[in-house]
Formats: sequence, C-alpha cells, structure tokens
Amino acid sequence: MYIVVVYDVNVKRVNHVKKFLRQHLHWVQNSVFEGEVTRAEYERIKAGLKEIIDENEDSVVIYRLRSQPLRDVLGTERNPMEDII
Repeated sequence: MYIVVVYDVNVKRVNHVKKFLRQHLHWVQNSVFEGEVTRAEYERIKAGLKEIIDENEDSVVIYRLRSQPLRDVLGTERNPMEDII
C-alpha cells in the first residue's frame, strides 16, 4: 500500500518524529512523508509514532492508498522523488 503521513506535533517532538519517519518513508516537505509500505511496515510505523507523540497534544494523519498517486507539484519541489535510487 502507499501511504502519506502528515503531522503537527509539539516542537519538542518534531525532530524525533522526522527522524523516525525518514527511516521508513520519503520526505516530501515539512511535516509530510510518503512511500510504499507493506502491511507489517505500516503497523510498525503506526506503533512507533504512537510511542513518540503525545496523543493529547499532537496530530498525525495517515492516508492509505492502493498505489502511488499521480502528483502535480506547483512551485519548487523540496525533495524530488526522482532522487531516490
């Protein structure tokens, strides 16, 4: 499955969330990651994020898609997908 993760977390946890997600997904822009994952990887990502965030203060949204969506980028792309080997 293809997932897109967007988050809004307390500044104390931003770097921890970003570092964690970089191990699993492609960084798109500030607070946005995406990538193809297995069901097991998806569950690990969810569990890992639950350990990092404060559910009373932070927000993480995960969009699950069947395949990589078509993308239209307006302006400068921060981290082009073509950079991935």
